[in-house]
Amino acid sequence: MEPTLLLNHEQIQQKINRMAYQLFENNYAETEIVLAGIEQRGFVLAQRIQQALNTFSEQKVTLLSIDVEKDSPYQSFQSKLLAKEIFENKVVVVIDDVLNSGKTLIYGVNQFLHAPVKKIATMVLIDRNHKRFPINADYVGLSLATTLKQNIRVVFSDGRDEAFLE
Repeated sequence: MEPTLLLNHEQIQQKINRMAYQLFENNYAETEIVLAGIEQRGFVLAQRIQQALNTFSEQKVTLLSIDVEKDSPYQSFQSKLLAKEIFENKVVVVIDDVLNSGKTLIYGVNQFLHAPVKKIATMVLIDRNHKRFPINADYVGLSLATTLKQNIRVVFSDGRDEAFLE
């Protein structure tokens, strides 16, 4: 079966800009926001959100990379805790490209629960609505009901970002 294009480059950029504005509106009084992207594509999305924020906001934006093993997230969480001084008493936004079962995102959020933070929010480009874990995205580019057999693939490349339903 041929992949179906869900979002082209311009549509993804519009979603990124909208989510960046929403993030700013909800946190305009903060001096610093921490964007924590889940490797690989979640981190790229976090970089794009940072770029969008920098076009209209004076806030300091700290970018973190979270390495969560998708097959064994508990193991990766135990071995790679982040230094809490980076995010302590700050607003943290955990970012991934697609929210499917919620497993990766909840383990990503868990990285920030060992220190006091002002607020933790979550952001995804696409929410598939197939959660097995009790987590929702606070900022969503596109919410899409899919079957469990379908897959969503997000491709980030210079000037040609795309999302496909396969």
